[in-house]
Amino acid sequence: MDYMDEYNRWLSELDEADPLYAELISIKDDRPEIEDRFYKDLSFGTAGLRGKTGAGTNRMNRLTVGRASQGIAELIAAKGEEACEKGIVIAHDPRHFSRDFSVLAACIFAAKGIKAFLFNDLRPTPELAFVIRRLGAISGINITASHNPREYNGFKAYWSDGCQVGADIADRMTESIQKVDMFRDIETADYELALSDGLITVLSPEWDRRYLDEIKSLSIHGKDELDLSVPIVYTPLNGAGHIPFTTMLSEIGYTNWHEVREQAEPDPDFSTVGYPNPEDTKAFALSEKLGKETGAELLMATDPDSDRFAVEIACPDGSYLPLNGNQTGYILVNYILEGKKSSGSLPPNGAMVKSIVTGSLGTVIAESYGIRMYESLTGFKNICGRIPFLEDKGLLYLFGYEESIGYAASVNIRDKDGISAGMLIAEAAAYYRKQGKTLLDVLNEIYQKYGYFAEDEPSIILEGIDGAERIRRMMAALRADPPKEAGGIPVDTIIDYKTGHEDIPPSDVLRFFLNEGSWFAVRPSGTEPKIKFYFYSKASSREEALEKNNRIRDDIFTRIRSVD
Repeated sequence: MDYMDEYNRWLSELDEADPLYAELISIKDDRPEIEDRFYKDLSFGTAGLRGKTGAGTNRMNRLTVGRASQGIAELIAAKGEEACEKGIVIAHDPRHFSRDFSVLAACIFAAKGIKAFLFNDLRPTPELAFVIRRLGAISGINITASHNPREYNGFKAYWSDGCQVGADIADRMTESIQKVDMFRDIETADYELALSDGLITVLSPEWDRRYLDEIKSLSIHGKDELDLSVPIVYTPLNGAGHIPFTTMLSEIGYTNWHEVREQAEPDPDFSTVGYPNPEDTKAFALSEKLGKETGAELLMATDPDSDRFAVEIACPDGSYLPLNGNQTGYILVNYILEGKKSSGSLPPNGAMVKSIVTGSLGTVIAESYGIRMYESLTGFKNICGRIPFLEDKGLLYLFGYEESIGYAASVNIRDKDGISAGMLIAEAAAYYRKQGKTLLDVLNEIYQKYGYFAEDEPSIILEGIDGAERIRRMMAALRADPPKEAGGIPVDTIIDYKTGHEDIPPSDVLRFFLNEGSWFAVRPSGTEPKIKFYFYSKASSREEALEKNNRIRDDIFTRIRSVD
């Protein structure tokens, strides 16, 4: 069935009073728009479904969400009564339709006799991951588009281990979902009846308490070792972090923190920020303003579902330095290991995990403490998915992270967690302040001790069918004719993960190692219309490392942009 056939099928199936019908009629003369909405179904990427909201198979709407929910419900129901009794935990973020989609999903699971545990309002993604394990649920879903623009929504799927679903479960979910006719097969229970029958349960505040207690248990130093008057600014970017993050700061006892008032409450339009990604420094505009007014040393932000976390730190001239995900990771790796060593609690069998596209300095730091740094594919279903492997080897998981501002510090929260990352960074700032140092001082000390590294993670956005095809051609060109040098530095080794590498599963990733300690990687995004690049260099100074990194990046970008 081509895209026009599918478009016409929707028109024939939908009631004319349905808003989706009116939306489709409004584009009846726009063939490119129709094609973009119907040329494919939304498919599982590194974080489940994600797409723009609206009518169409390539959009997030009640039919595509219903189809995904029905397919997963069929999969769980086929496992029998025990799986249905364990149930599924459902959360959502502040976006348009998120609450509606989460209730719809709960009613679909209830109709199949599967218990659905629903939060009464938006919650952080990592809290969902935590509750799945604590409740012993078979699965979980979160209706969220994470850090994407306001036009987007998404559907993150989890399994009983509290991780986002791995490839094997995702493939089974996809197979089950594809069997569902969204106009014929979706069954929903009445919400109120399902509540009274116990098939839908609204989770109590007790679970929020347990989640926060888990985060606070990750503390490295006692309060007497901290300067809790460290000036802090925090923004939840109008997302789910507002209550848990500020509660955490208050309960620990910080006395000089401020929240960006305009971004405290949920706002599905993200009116004060536009693009609610804390990795984008523009998201810190109001935080910087408030920081200068209050003399803040540390600015912290979480994204709308509070799994991503980013910081800016004060400089002597009064400006703020944005840290990239690698740099925040370096500080956290160093703080955790330094703190555990000083307290005598550093385990001899400790291990950490980073993604294959995350910089090498974290590995250097970990190994200096006798800690093994393992690698995984991108995404925390892979990073936290390493935990059972580590446990089987008799190793103790200490921390996992990736360059895209994701950090997982608890073995019981198996997803990136902006709340716990914020707790640890705030504590690090308070700990070092008591010693007369700032986080900038600490970062410079890390470079002085281990070497000067530079990092850059640019992307090229290519939307629609043509964009997806061009990304495929770019990856094919790099494989067919790989660069022999970059920025004037010879390429020594190439790792193509397409068929797997050592114990890393197959993935569409290329990694190029140069003979002066620099390297770069390329991969298509699994959730967004972009091709992503990762450049890393080491030199005798930060300036030299940055110059080398920029030279390599410019060379590779010139090459890749020539692919039509």
